[in-house]
Amino acid sequence: MYSMKHATQTKGASPQGGAETEERTRDRVLQGVLAHGPVSAADLGRVLGLTPAAIRRHLEALEKEQFIEVTVVRKRGGGAGRPARRYVIAPQGHAELGNDYLGIAIESLHTIKESLGEEALREFAQKLFEEMERRYRPIVEAAGSDINDRAKALGDAMTRDGFVASTSVLAMGEAARTVELPEHLLSSIQLCQGHCPVRDLAQEFPEFCDEETRIIASLLGVDVRRLSTMAGGAHVCTTHIPLARGTQQATTPSQGKATHSKEGSP
Repeated sequence: MYSMKHATQTKGASPQGGAETEERTRDRVLQGVLAHGPVSAADLGRVLGLTPAAIRRHLEALEKEQFIEVTVVRKRGGGAGRPARRYVIAPQGHAELGNDYLGIAIESLHTIKESLGEEALREFAQKLFEEMERRYRPIVEAAGSDINDRAKALGDAMTRDGFVASTSVLAMGEAARTVELPEHLLSSIQLCQGHCPVRDLAQEFPEFCDEETRIIASLLGVDVRRLSTMAGGAHVCTTHIPLARGTQQATTPSQGKATHSKEGSP
């Protein structure tokens, strides 16, 4: 098994100054897929400074080990062209990041639910994410009132906590622009999380996804809609954030108001 702790120690050379080992290079490739996926072999090779032959060798090895897998995506605005192949982290790859706590945690949560009821489990999830909200609130508020800036600040804070989050602004298609609306009403932000520390827990207990979505809405002060979750089978967790302000309300897939997307996009 490849040890992820080595992945950030080297960028092409070992601590002693020699060439990095195959294992450490493979660690970097796995970490690169986590950080940038869905990503093409060519783009990942450029990011990591590896030759096409080298990047494909390591990607094939990681795919054989079931640490990564290939997903097919279509480029936005690209018409009906041929779908592109992209690499993403597979469930086994997420396990490689470390989940020794899992068995004990799941057993404990089942005990809470069976002994005290579903409401007690939801209260536990609420307290967990309320602590997260308390830590993130000053960071988001310091970013100002602009929703894009606040979302980016939140994504950066989540990345520092291991969520590998990123934000991107999406404009609606030209057809939608036939309606004369301000630009901010025609655009939205997608907050994507490439890793979820509680993914395996959330697969059994969707309350965790519900509470995380609620906290994102609370921090940003706008309606948000969870488009996909890793717990629900997607490759990333994706939250839709409108640039137009509205009544704060969080909508999650587990509430039956959104559908899962394997590519993490609408």
